[in-house]
Amino acid sequence: MAHRIITLSGDGIGPEIMAPTLELLRGIGEFEFEEHSFGGAAIDAYGTALTDETLAACREADAVLLAAVGGPRWDTTDPNAPRPEQGLLGLRKGLELYANLRPVRPLPALYEASPLRRERIEGTDLLVVRELTGGIYFGEKIRTETMASDVCAYTVTEIERIARTAFKAARSKVTSVDKANVLETSRLWRQVVMEVHGREFPNIELEHLLVDNAAMQLVSAPRHFDTILTENMFGDILSDEAAMITGSIGMLPSASLGDGSVPGLFEPVHGSAPDIAGQGLANPLAMFLSAALMLRHGLDLADEASAVESAVESALAGGLRTPDLGGKAGTAEATQAVLEHL
Repeated sequence: MAHRIITLSGDGIGPEIMAPTLELLRGIGEFEFEEHSFGGAAIDAYGTALTDETLAACREADAVLLAAVGGPRWDTTDPNAPRPEQGLLGLRKGLELYANLRPVRPLPALYEASPLRRERIEGTDLLVVRELTGGIYFGEKIRTETMASDVCAYTVTEIERIARTAFKAARSKVTSVDKANVLETSRLWRQVVMEVHGREFPNIELEHLLVDNAAMQLVSAPRHFDTILTENMFGDILSDEAAMITGSIGMLPSASLGDGSVPGLFEPVHGSAPDIAGQGLANPLAMFLSAALMLRHGLDLADEASAVESAVESALAGGLRTPDLGGKAGTAEATQAVLEHL
């Protein structure tokens, strides 16, 4: 029976990297794809970034594959105007996807593409576990002519479940990142993480880092980390910083997961890159690797996921370089190189 996948190509380079990803997936299994407008494209068509119909379709799917959303044409400071990113937040909340996994493992073929020295990044293999449905992104928002506020709130239950996700994913150590010297939410975060650790995962090492120190350590000693556990906004920022260890944000995939009763959402970390949209220059590799995460975490197809990851690594080892990696290979050439190794 074919796996039913909802595809959300979105905006900018989104459709350009979604099409080759579906081609790749068709080469390794039986899938049924159903495309829906999302983000800016949905705003243009329906006046909202996420329609009720699209959310309902995602709930009924086996997995959701998302490319990219956003662009200058939808940028606005009007609090009442729809924005493409609201679709992302709505999808995460609507599917109760509270755990975002972002693996960061620079490939040997790309060590020289990173802005960090080879000896600094060599052997780095870390996972950022980001809480995805709480914190400042989802708190009450107030805007008047003279002030604005965004409430950052977390419950014990929200912290407990994301902490368990991180401890289960860790090989040997969890680094919990917070700002407990300033923020009350971070003090609760630290307390609850310590309780979950002591009660359920005493054999996993736990350390705490303030977020500013963690940002410094990511570029000065990335091999120090195994699994980074952190809240929504800190995770958003730190995982983008960590992407540069791999050489380009165009290399970083992500998986957003719930409790197992809902389909996961799989997407590259990079944005819609409107400056290169329509030119055939987009790097599809993070999208391919996101599809691999979908195969592994969303569809329980570990062998197929490994095949995709191996094909990407082999193509890069064979000399494939897209413009963001210092080369000249366009989307079509990059796709062909990966397919030849699949």
